[in-house]
Amino acid sequence: MKNITLGQIAQACKGRYVGPDNLLSQKISGVTIDSRKVKEGYVFVAIAGERSDGHDFAESAVQNGALCCISEKELSENVPHILVKSSAAALQDAARYYRSTLDIKIVGITGSVGKTSTKEMVSSVVSQKYATLKTEGNYNNELGLPLTIFNIEDYHRVAVLEMGISDFGEMHLLAGIAKPDICVITNIGLCHLETLKSRDGILKAKSEIFDFITPDAGIVLNGDDDKLVNITDIKGIRPYTFGIDNTGADIVATDIENKGLEGVSCELSFGDTVTKVNIPIPGKHMVYNAMAGFLVGKLLGLTEQEIVNGIAALTPVTGRNNIINTGKIIVIDDCYNANPVSMKASIDVLDDARGRRVCILGDMFELGENEVQLHRSVGEHLAQKNIEVLICVGTLSANIASAAGTNKNMQVIHFDTREELLANLKNIVKQGDNVLVKASHGMGFDEVVKELQIWYQ
Repeated sequence: MKNITLGQIAQACKGRYVGPDNLLSQKISGVTIDSRKVKEGYVFVAIAGERSDGHDFAESAVQNGALCCISEKELSENVPHILVKSSAAALQDAARYYRSTLDIKIVGITGSVGKTSTKEMVSSVVSQKYATLKTEGNYNNELGLPLTIFNIEDYHRVAVLEMGISDFGEMHLLAGIAKPDICVITNIGLCHLETLKSRDGILKAKSEIFDFITPDAGIVLNGDDDKLVNITDIKGIRPYTFGIDNTGADIVATDIENKGLEGVSCELSFGDTVTKVNIPIPGKHMVYNAMAGFLVGKLLGLTEQEIVNGIAALTPVTGRNNIINTGKIIVIDDCYNANPVSMKASIDVLDDARGRRVCILGDMFELGENEVQLHRSVGEHLAQKNIEVLICVGTLSANIASAAGTNKNMQVIHFDTREELLANLKNIVKQGDNVLVKASHGMGFDEVVKELQIWYQ
């Protein structure tokens, strides 16, 4: 963190400080909500969660080096603390203040599908020119985004922030904290339908990212998305668009060459220039990410060669289309999360693999009242592919198996639980197989990936 004192934090989060006055002038070195991550000079924010209450660890946090705690409860007099009505709101207020002190460009990325992979692409590109911070893991929500902002140091010139939501008003909150200079929306798909109800609802909620943009902000949108393509003006700003099907977009991908699991190449036409790029991660959807990265790079003043180098330097993230070669099988680890659009895209990646293809799919959550049909749509997509073995796990995924069963060349297997899958998997997967593993995070399919790596090393 740059130079921020405890007194400034106390004032920003509108709390009542309890503790020695001399601490107020001391500079804090970091902020955390996890007492196990406390370091000397940190502020520990006590959050009351479903499984544990951070207030129970406030005293040990101070003993381990925390300068002070932010708390909703009165703590013992030997624990310096800032008493607030809501620890979460105080964290957000403090991050909002810290953001206001930073001379840095912030890129905010949202969308129904591809937020993380686009964030990785954009940060890979931008880091070719600037010291860049990016969102790590799942730190993209009302707690994770403020904590990410606190990780911005003096030397950072750009921060690439993933911004995830599940309800109306949440993006407004995140945008008010981050105040992004460049906004990227990847697409409007079928996520969080339980709360947002429809794609129009999703568009409305995602568009809250524009609530705090300045007149000189940059906006980057997927021009192939039927909802986003209709956005032509945001507070007087014309968005930049990218597309494959929309030849009228600002940047268009052509001559797309699928290299199987080794990646994809294409030519990007932007203005009067045509640039050849090589993307080291497979899937047509990665072409969209490359175009988003190209446009953000241009907005931040990168040369075309810097952008090309950044795209080529992209590395996969665990659980996100991560290709793992164990020596005996190839695992496509895409098990961090799932929705119908991303699941179909991952199936397309597997379909391009050379050798026998095994697809292991689990339930997709938060799809609302149409969850059965949306699972069936994945099965119908599978039925058109050259997948040799389909394994479905869970109650909802039985609908994938049923719809895919129309393809008589595909062996279709269904298990009720992950444990049942693991007990039978070694009898199904063979040496030389390409294995896709994908489901919503709550299915715990990272355990499946782990076991495959152990069994077939």
